[in-house]
Amino acid sequence: MLDMAHTKKALVVPAFETLRYRLSFPKSKAELLSMLDMGALYTFRYHVWPKGHAPTNYAKWRTATTPYKVEWEPDFEPYVVVRRDCPEYDQRFVGFGWNKVSHILELDAQEYDLMVLPNAFMIHMPHAPSFDISKFRSSSSYRNCLNTLKDEFHQDLSRKYGSAALKYLTAQRVI
Repeated sequence: MLDMAHTKKALVVPAFETLRYRLSFPKSKAELLSMLDMGALYTFRYHVWPKGHAPTNYAKWRTATTPYKVEWEPDFEPYVVVRRDCPEYDQRFVGFGWNKVSHILELDAQEYDLMVLPNAFMIHMPHAPSFDISKFRSSSSYRNCLNTLKDEFHQDLSRKYGSAALKYLTAQRVI
């Protein structure tokens, strides 16, 4: 149905999270929805970074029975399944910050369709903060470096994709 062999598609796997260290993993979408409604699960990072996954459109996902297309939005960083020959992650973004965002930007620039899978999901389990996120939070140098890398990335997108890449730069400036 998705014809992955002949089309450019990135399959978005809706992400959820729990604040519990032990969880009985839901065996179905119905079970996941029940756990979501009871407060045992939440949409991923809704409380700290909602725009990272908001374009997934969780309200639509609840009742979806077929894959549906979503549009790129600034800071969208879904977990995706793609063909092996898709653009690779940009190696400038190691550690914390902008690895998934830059990858989705590149996929969008190459006109991949972002298709949300209606019966798939993943659950993020709690863990201690990584060394890199701790550095991001505590070091202005780390954040400044990341911003410089973002600017370089945008310039590279402009060189590669011309005026089509302007939407990414404009979106970045508005935020």
